[in-house]
Amino acid sequence: MSIIKPLYNATANGNVEFTEAEYAEYEASLPQVETSYQEHLERAARVERDAKLSATDWTASTDVTMTAEMTAYRQALRDVPAQSGFPNTIDWPEV
Repeated sequence: MSIIKPLYNATANGNVEFTEAEYAEYEASLPQVETSYQEHLERAARVERDAKLSATDWTASTDVTMTAEMTAYRQALRDVPAQSGFPNTIDWPEV
């Protein structure tokens, strides 16, 4: 991880820029991020996609005949992660 330089220590003689050791210590003290931003976007998109699928699960019930349009919509939702811009740009299918 790279921080924005310079950082300074306040001293009686004015501000003194961090040494390389101080930069390293500062970077080590920062909280660690478990996932990248890209991974976060992917996870959020999949959660939204799953919610949209769940909202139509009733159409897949054994006592309901699913229309061709609903079948196509649900398949398009499953295909969202395969879109070329995923997860930065998503073309959400319409019901």
